[in-house]
Amino acid sequence: MKKVFPKKWLGQHFLNDDQIALEITNYLLPSIGNVLEIGPGMGVLTKHLLEKDYSLKLIEIDKESVEYLKTQFENIQDCVIEGDFLKYDLFSIFNNSFSIIGNFPYNISSQILFKSLENKELITEIVGMFQKEVAERICSQKGNRTYGILSLLIQAFYNVEYLQTVNPEFFTPPPKVKSAVIRLTRKENYKLDCDEADYFRIVKKAFNQRRKKLRNALNEFRFTQDVPLELFQKRAEQLGVEDFVLLTQNIIKT
Repeated sequence: MKKVFPKKWLGQHFLNDDQIALEITNYLLPSIGNVLEIGPGMGVLTKHLLEKDYSLKLIEIDKESVEYLKTQFENIQDCVIEGDFLKYDLFSIFNNSFSIIGNFPYNISSQILFKSLENKELITEIVGMFQKEVAERICSQKGNRTYGILSLLIQAFYNVEYLQTVNPEFFTPPPKVKSAVIRLTRKENYKLDCDEADYFRIVKKAFNQRRKKLRNALNEFRFTQDVPLELFQKRAEQLGVEDFVLLTQNIIKT
C-alpha cells in the first residue's frame, strides 16, 4: 500500500528517524505489560513496540493510517482501534492498568493529558512527544517562568522527566518548532489528600492572576487559620503541589 501523507487538519507530523523511534520506545519502563499507542500514523514506533513483549493496542483516528497499518504489519488486525482517543472509553481497551506512548499531535496534546488525568487510575505511565514549549511547562518546577497550571495538575499525580529534544528535520513535514520527549510515571500515592475538584479550581484561579499575591488572587475563597499567613504573601508560581493541597484542605465552605 502507498504511504500515508500527513494531514494538516489532524496536526500530523510523522517522525521519520528510526533510531529516535527506537529510543522513544525504549523509554517505556521494563515492567510494563499493557501499552496503548496513540496516533501511530505509519507505524514508526509501532514497529519497535511489536518486537517487545507487550500486550499492544493502537488507537488511530485517520482511516487511511488504519488501513496502512493493517497491511504493513502482520497479525495486527486485532490490535488496531479506529477511533478518537479523546472520546473513547479507555476502560473498554484494557481491563487493568496500562502505559500510553505516542508522537502526539500538537493541537490536542494538552487534551490528551487531561483525558489521561481523568483516567489516572488506569494509566501508570506516559511516554510522549510534545511541542518543546509544552514539554517544558509540564516538567517545570516552582519559581520558573514556565511553571504553571499544567505543571501543577500533572505533577500532583505523576513524576515528570524531560528525556530528549528532537529537531524539526526529523519529522515529515517539519514542524515550525522543536519537539521533546517526556515521561510521566504515576506516583505510588497518586490520590490527593484533598478534594481534587477544589484543587484544580484553586490552582487555576491562582494562575489566572499569577502576578498578584495569593491574598488578592484567591480573595473569593475563605480559609481556616491553619494556612500560614506568609503563604498568602507569595505568588502562584512560588508554590508547589503540597502548598496547593494545604490551601485546598483548608477552604471554608459555606
